[in-house]
Amino acid sequence: MGITRRYFHKLLGTVVSLPLITRCSKVAQNKSSTLSSGNLVLSTWNNRRANETAINSLIKNQDLLTAIEKGIKTVEADPDDMSVGYGGRPDRDGNVTLDACIMDHNGHAGAVTYLKNYMHPISIARKVLEDTPHVILSGAGAAKFAEAQGYKSQDLMTDKSRKEYQKWLEKGLYSPKVNIERHDTIGMIASDRDSNMSGGCSTSGLSYKMAGRVGDSPIIGAGLYVDNDYGCATATGLGELVLESCTTFLIVELMRQGLSPQKACEEAIGRVISKNSTKNIQVGVIAMDKNQNIGAYSIQKGFNFVKSIDTETTLIEANSYYR
Repeated sequence: MGITRRYFHKLLGTVVSLPLITRCSKVAQNKSSTLSSGNLVLSTWNNRRANETAINSLIKNQDLLTAIEKGIKTVEADPDDMSVGYGGRPDRDGNVTLDACIMDHNGHAGAVTYLKNYMHPISIARKVLEDTPHVILSGAGAAKFAEAQGYKSQDLMTDKSRKEYQKWLEKGLYSPKVNIERHDTIGMIASDRDSNMSGGCSTSGLSYKMAGRVGDSPIIGAGLYVDNDYGCATATGLGELVLESCTTFLIVELMRQGLSPQKACEEAIGRVISKNSTKNIQVGVIAMDKNQNIGAYSIQKGFNFVKSIDTETTLIEANSYYR
């Protein structure tokens, strides 16, 4: 029998758990008077159905990871969303390759990168978290693990994505587009009635990327980060810029230092802009803190996100650096 993540952390528990529990208890005690008692789900872009699926799962008292997995799976299975899962645009060689990660309120994470022929990388990422001692599995290894877990392989190209790819081959130009179809990577973060937080992220990556390219989405601290004591954040847009800035870790760290989620998002986007030429490039971020205050910001105008509080779901336009 292989060593699972749970068993691995159980082995480590006697060494590291005592100081961690002490620290967390102090934080909870200091913040308990202002904690919200409802469910809250945020996701990038107009992923209303994903949000409603996740929030309904929480209303039924299912756990956070299940809610996030179910929500993101609705987008992965949608052939009309050509930046996530089934129907996602391929790389330059004509292969649809998927990336995803998931992170729980204990700070544990699982991810898959460069995964071919499996529609739901978010589910496989969760299996990496729960059933392996690792954080990331990639390429053929991730596919072998998915098969061993009982997932069925399939062609992820649709007629539409195949026709677009053939059209792209005529010129073969690579130029990421701002707010393409007003959706992109789905990043989802959520908080339950106990004020625990978790998150997930899934994408097919940049259209017509070089074979083997991995963006920010499956990388903890870039596309997603969760610290249950302080907050969580997720990102979308040009992954290379997010990777180089460790954007979501930075947002959560800024919240730990006392900034509001909104100010933390603005500061993180400001860091990206200060180091890059971003006039025609988009990065968008969303965040929430332990008290369910939220923030969102982007480089370019046009980034939006969905907020669900129990039975109410709202599409919100984020503020941006360029107006």
